[in-house]
Amino acid sequence: MANHKIFAMPFANVYPLYIQKAEKKGRTKQEVDEIIFWLTGYNETSLQRVIEQEVNMEAFFNYAPDFNYNASLIKGVICGYRVEEIENEMMQKIRYLDKLIDELAKGKSMDKILRK
Repeated sequence: MANHKIFAMPFANVYPLYIQKAEKKGRTKQEVDEIIFWLTGYNETSLQRVIEQEVNMEAFFNYAPDFNYNASLIKGVICGYRVEEIENEMMQKIRYLDKLIDELAKGKSMDKILRK
């Protein structure tokens, strides 16, 4: 597996950027959290622990309590790549989250974002 810089980056460094992106477009931290909980199975307590312990992105996804099996329904382009075609599983998981936050910032309803 290629060792990408993002894998070693603490989730705590990326999380505020997700919130900032959402809030700039009139969305909320609670919506960002709901997306993270849906995708990974973390809850408020476990997410806070991950942030406080500065767990890196790779560990954040590797130890996700219940990575959502519906993540495969996430389709589209993020950072110039189709998320459904990314071969590196870890990078794909990271891009899934990026894509969901992007959809939130673009005004999609939570039902559509969470593939309901």
